[in-house]
Amino acid sequence: MAFNKQQLVKDYKEAFGHNVALPIAFWHSDTPIAEPEKTGGCFIPVLEDVRCGYPVSLDAETMLCGGGKCYCGLAPLPAYVPSFVSEKEHYKASAELVERAISQMDIQVSPYKYINFQRLDLMDEGIDYYGVLIFATPDILSGLVSWAYFDNASQDAVAVPWGSGCSATIRAVIRENELMGRQCFIGFFDPSVRPNVNKNELMFAIPKSRLEEMAEYIHDTCLFNGKAWQKVRERINPE
Repeated sequence: MAFNKQQLVKDYKEAFGHNVALPIAFWHSDTPIAEPEKTGGCFIPVLEDVRCGYPVSLDAETMLCGGGKCYCGLAPLPAYVPSFVSEKEHYKASAELVERAISQMDIQVSPYKYINFQRLDLMDEGIDYYGVLIFATPDILSGLVSWAYFDNASQDAVAVPWGSGCSATIRAVIRENELMGRQCFIGFFDPSVRPNVNKNELMFAIPKSRLEEMAEYIHDTCLFNGKAWQKVRERINPE
């Protein structure tokens, strides 16, 4: 069955209710879908605009965070990052450990100038996006994780990679989609990104290769059939 974006959005709203944030799609392109504007430091706060329905495009000139540029495929990793992460942020015991961790991400600079973010329901048809990002509370994560594990016996069908908020979600999804993989990711555990997001939310990230597969059986899961989930859904969507 061919993937139907609008059907998935409809199913998602029915499964999770009217109080949830809709998935945000992202992709690279030669032309922006919105006028790029400079971001001060961490660019993650601009995703709040996307969540509200506004498209966002960024390039290496408007995204001021060196790590963010790298993990979004807009520029090479700045030389200072490994020592900064280790000696200033104290997230790893040494710069060498940071370098080893980053090398496993297989980061590539995109040949395209812009990275674009837009809500899945507002995205034009035919765009070759990498995947989606979903702002999620613990209750919403319960449903997303249950959905992701429904047809997958692997114990790491959902992973929590180490790294910055953007590396653990955006970069992880780009790489997984390139591999046509089935793994989803939970991110935004990084203390540096936490002040830039709501205190009770994390990010659930799904590569396109997995999302379009998951869309086929969403009606078979507890999201539509489980009594326990209905109680959680009611708590997410109080009258």
